[in-house]
Amino acid sequence: MLSERQICVSCIADLAHSGYTAYPDNPVERQLLLRVRYEQATALYIFSKGSSVQRVVHAIKFNGRSQLAQIMGRQLGLALMGSGRFDDVDILLPVPLHWRRHLQRGYNQSEMLCRGIAEVMHRPISTGDLVRRRYTRKQSQQGKERRNSNVEGAFKVRRPQRLQGQHVLLVDDVMTTGATIAACADALATVPGIRISVATLCKTGY
Repeated sequence: MLSERQICVSCIADLAHSGYTAYPDNPVERQLLLRVRYEQATALYIFSKGSSVQRVVHAIKFNGRSQLAQIMGRQLGLALMGSGRFDDVDILLPVPLHWRRHLQRGYNQSEMLCRGIAEVMHRPISTGDLVRRRYTRKQSQQGKERRNSNVEGAFKVRRPQRLQGQHVLLVDDVMTTGATIAACADALATVPGIRISVATLCKTGY
């Protein structure tokens, strides 16, 4: 399915689209409702074990396919633009990696998704304003309760003045319980006048 440098158009078309992006009160928004004060929230694809979406995500996260992340970011950007619900976003904000994991992987997959989105939406990307202040275990290896405690207090805003009064689009690759998104949003909520929307490449059926 995945070539050395890219994913074919027909393979992208075969991925399990969620259909969430155009609609408010979708499953992503309902899952975040009591945890994040958001403007809009969505995920482009549905992640399930053994699926093509899983293979794409694993290629991005574990096989060094940073350019694939950027390609998939463009797909996410096209969906966001097509919905009209994210038109007033000011800044794209990737969920940050701890520097140790960034060093191991060589890139932040969420930042690469943002690069793809930026090609379509023509919005600036904020890097270094939201940071991960401590190393955490992989969320995929934690149960529901441990996912929350694993990332609680893990993020901080380093330059709040750059985000003050802005509508930020918080971008991540996979949403399962929403614990990571909620932890990021808790840190961002300290910034005066900030508004938060959320877009992930995919959502699990957790």
